[in-house]
Amino acid sequence: METVFWDRGGIIHLDWLPEKKTINSDYYVEELKELRQVIKRGRRGKLTRGVLLHHDNARAHVSSKTMAAIDDLGFECLAHPPYSPDLAPSDYWLFGE
Repeated sequence: METVFWDRGGIIHLDWLPEKKTINSDYYVEELKELRQVIKRGRRGKLTRGVLLHHDNARAHVSSKTMAAIDDLGFECLAHPPYSPDLAPSDYWLFGE
């Protein structure tokens, strides 16, 4: 499984989940910390302008530990409507037809 973090400028960070592992809160929080470091190195000024995260309501994304980490990292999380189709713009341009 691959996790992709991207913005309008393209892909920021990729992570391949190791075999026989699952994404849990601890794993996701570490990815968010790595994401912050990658943004700091490669997207100058973005941290000061603000980082908006848009992800689904998977347990690893909405746990209290993850939400606290998002707040600590200075990110903002956009709400994901409860009955919204699980489609993201990346479904259309990142993976093609």
